[in-house]
Amino acid sequence: MYNLDVVFDCTDPDAVSRFWLTALEGYDYPGSDPDGPPGCPPPGFTTWEAWADSMGIPEDQRYGTRTIIDVVGNRPDIFFIAVPEGKQVKNRLHLDIKATRDVAPEDRLARQDAEAERLVAAGATLLRRVHDPDGSHLVLQDVEGNEFCIT
Repeated sequence: MYNLDVVFDCTDPDAVSRFWLTALEGYDYPGSDPDGPPGCPPPGFTTWEAWADSMGIPEDQRYGTRTIIDVVGNRPDIFFIAVPEGKQVKNRLHLDIKATRDVAPEDRLARQDAEAERLVAAGATLLRRVHDPDGSHLVLQDVEGNEFCIT
């Protein structure tokens, strides 16, 4: 059996991974304090930098990659890897955040808008609302311009 990982090429793996920690419930960094909020450092440390210092990780090697893992289910791990080039064109693959699952049809637009507002506050950019025969969705970009949808 194969596992599936999702990988983002980005210029700032720490910033992009922190955005997706906010966007996706149930994900966290490996080793994070399970009793703290997502993204908090391991037990016994007040910052990730203090943890990295204790592990002897040089400062210039700390955020070349970041990983977030599903701590409540069996979804793919998501890796964020530093690359030298910036994003050039529209994504050929994107994530959909299903914010309206189990929401009454008359409440779906409001639920999409509320989720978009939450993610814009975390650094996303709202690009447009799409209405089609199957319903509607919002198209946004994360903090480095990667497109994703709220359905």
